[in-house]
Amino acid sequence: MTRLLEFGWFLPTSGDSTAFGDPSASVEINPEHIRRVVTAAEDAGFEYLLIPVDQRCWEAYIAGAFVAAHTSRIAPLIAARPGYINPVLLAKMISTFDQMSGGRIRVNLIAGQAEDEIKAEGIKHAKEDRYALMAEEVSILKALWTAEEPLDFAGRFHTLTGASIQPKPLQKPHPRFYLGGGSEEAWNLSARHSDVHLFWGDTPDRIAANIADIRARAKEHGREADIGFGMRLQMICRETEDEALEAADRLVRNIPEAAREILKRDTANSMANRRVQELVAEKGLWIAPHLWSGLTRFRRGAGIAVVGDPEQCAATLQQFIDAGCHSFCLSGYLHHEEAERFGRMVRPLLAKRNPGLMAAA
Repeated sequence: MTRLLEFGWFLPTSGDSTAFGDPSASVEINPEHIRRVVTAAEDAGFEYLLIPVDQRCWEAYIAGAFVAAHTSRIAPLIAARPGYINPVLLAKMISTFDQMSGGRIRVNLIAGQAEDEIKAEGIKHAKEDRYALMAEEVSILKALWTAEEPLDFAGRFHTLTGASIQPKPLQKPHPRFYLGGGSEEAWNLSARHSDVHLFWGDTPDRIAANIADIRARAKEHGREADIGFGMRLQMICRETEDEALEAADRLVRNIPEAAREILKRDTANSMANRRVQELVAEKGLWIAPHLWSGLTRFRRGAGIAVVGDPEQCAATLQQFIDAGCHSFCLSGYLHHEEAERFGRMVRPLLAKRNPGLMAAA
């Protein structure tokens, strides 16, 4: 099944920088910077905007409402995390957001984030239980959004009697679900419920194999044609390759190697993070041409970056398109500047390579 390509950007609600570890290169997060980033992302043609959840980040739903109020097209991608919000209230929050934004919300499913944060925030479920809880809560969300009668639900974690919500979502049958993760639990949940499974950085051949695996799992639920796939990547694009390499090096040259050991300890329970660290151990700074792992020294999650001039960046992304990806959730530093560069220099090249598969910017 051929899908239209879509591109998402990232909202850095914990701060922004061109050189981590150098205070003079850092930008404190504030409403003005958020406005700069979202304006640049929408002007560059990005369809959605990932809003992170992390102890260091501003609250995602409030930030998402700010984004929707200051834009007209881009859709906030906001997390639903198991155990944080009662699913009936969450269904009502998301559908209200959807109505008030004109159908502009997408739901990011996150269950396997760092264990230290989970414990700090009072969530007592183990990882496997969080995925089971998330599956139950997504089932409740979908049922509440589509049911014509009050919902009775008896599950392992939730029991509902006569539950209903108003309003229903504007998007039909409901907003899209995205999930990023590398564990068995994540893949099985995506197979059952996700519209898009986002992989973190890996080699294109490995991504193609992973797509085949998850699609086979989705087939067991009658969803083989329903699920799409994408990549969560960093972008470091400059007019020349040398300029891009310098920008990449500047990002991490002040970060001590010890930070990597701390990161590995903090993310030991995350299969996706472990896969990234395995890649780095096996292949070093460059896991493939123009795929750089330098940010993985200290950044959990999406630490693999596409680095190069516009042609090199477009060609690298094209390899993932050819492997079966249609959605690209990207970020780069500073975020408003990298969004503008992508829209000006890379997106037109991808449009030429993929005629008829990209919306007009």
